[in-house]
Amino acid sequence: MRLKIITSNPGKVREFHHALGSLGLDIEHANENCDEIQADTLEEVVLSCLAQLRFRELGDYVLDDSGLFINALGGFPGVYSSYIFRTIGMNGILKLLDNINDRSAYFECCIGCSFRGEEFVVWGRCDGSIGMHPSGTDGFGFDPIFIPSDYDETFAEMSIDKKEAISHRGRAIRELAIALEEKI
Repeated sequence: MRLKIITSNPGKVREFHHALGSLGLDIEHANENCDEIQADTLEEVVLSCLAQLRFRELGDYVLDDSGLFINALGGFPGVYSSYIFRTIGMNGILKLLDNINDRSAYFECCIGCSFRGEEFVVWGRCDGSIGMHPSGTDGFGFDPIFIPSDYDETFAEMSIDKKEAISHRGRAIRELAIALEEKI
């Protein structure tokens, strides 16, 4: 059975493939366009994309929206994480946190799935903090500055297995796997 991962981010495809491979699904990258709305929550973005893709003949697919939420910045960049990464990057975020002691943050992931004509949403979250400087070469996005709670290394310093075990996306994908197992 084929499951399409709708994203322009190859890092996300690797994470989905790695995590869902044991289900016996044929994971395929699909670069479908979805106009991401400006919204207050990740779920609103995901539901909008599901609605836009609903009548295309895509088969079974998943898509996600993820965000980095920094407490001292009122949750910024949140749903705008991708845009903020492209415009000011990690160094811009670090500059915004200059002289701020509270570096607590969390990543959230909302996955939308259309499987056998049914749509559903699952979530994952990982709490942590923002490091003082980028560290590590693996991962993507803000991974080099995010240190998960109870760890002393960034996502970018972790192996994919270690990151997947604790990350927001890894947790959401495990929820997705549970939901898919019930439907296969």
